[in-house]
Amino acid sequence: GNVGLAFGLVIAAGMCTTIGSAFVFCTSYANTKVLAGALGVSAGVMIYVSFVEIFATKAIEGFETSYPNDADKLATLCFFCGAGLTYLLDGLVHKIGMWQKNRSNLKKAPAEHLKNMGFMTALTIGLHNFPEGLATFVAALADTKLGIALALAIAIHNIPEGVCVAMPVYYATGSKLRGFWWSFVSGLSEPFGGLCGFLVLYSAVMSDSAYGALFGIVGGMMVYISLKELLPTALKYDPHDKYVTNCTFIGMAVMAASLIMFTL
Repeated sequence: GNVGLAFGLVIAAGMCTTIGSAFVFCTSYANTKVLAGALGVSAGVMIYVSFVEIFATKAIEGFETSYPNDADKLATLCFFCGAGLTYLLDGLVHKIGMWQKNRSNLKKAPAEHLKNMGFMTALTIGLHNFPEGLATFVAALADTKLGIALALAIAIHNIPEGVCVAMPVYYATGSKLRGFWWSFVSGLSEPFGGLCGFLVLYSAVMSDSAYGALFGIVGGMMVYISLKELLPTALKYDPHDKYVTNCTFIGMAVMAASLIMFTL
C-alpha cells in the first residue's frame, strides 16, 4: 500500500480537531441538529465498514490462507479482543475523568476549574484517538477506498471533540489561541497511532494471518468506538432521536453504495 497516503489520511483526520477548535474564533456555534446528524452518519459509516469490509472480508480472508477451517473463529476472537482493548482504554479514560471530578470538588476558582477540564478533555480525547489512528493507517495501507472512508468518518466526529477541548480553555484563560493549541495537541495522538501501526507492520515481514488478526482487532475497536462514543454523544444533542437513527442508516447506505461502486 501507499504509506505516504496512509499517513496523510491519518494526519488529516486527526487534525480535524483543530477545525472544531476554530469555533472559538466565531461568535455563533454549530447547530446541534447538524452535529447530531453528522455523528450519526459517522457512526453508520464506521459500523457498516467495520462489519462488512474490515471483519467479514479483510480479517477472515487474512486467516483463510493458513487456517481455512478456523478463519471465521479466529477473526471473531480478534474482533472481540479489539473491542476488549478499547474497553480497557475507555476504563482508563473514565478513571482519569473521575480523578478530575474529585479534584474539582475542592474549592477552586471557576476559571481554574474550566482550564483543568479543558486540559483533561484534551488528554482523554488524545487517548481514545490513538486506536482510530491505528485503524485508519492499517485500513488505508491495505485498501485505499477503505482508508478514505474511515478517515472521513473519523474526521467528522473529531470536529466536535475539538470544540470540547478548546471552549473550556478559552473561557478560562480568555486566550483563543491557547484553546486552539490544546485542541491541536489532542489531535496529535491520531498520527501517533498511525506511526505505531507503521512500526508494527514494517518491523517484520507480516503474514496474511497477522494482517487478518490486525484487521479483526481494528474492526472491534471501530465498532466499540461507534457504539460507546459516537451514538451516545449524538443522542445527547438529539435526545428525542429525530435525526440520529435515520442518519446512522444514511451513513451505512452511503458506505454500502461507495463499496459497490468501487467493485463495478
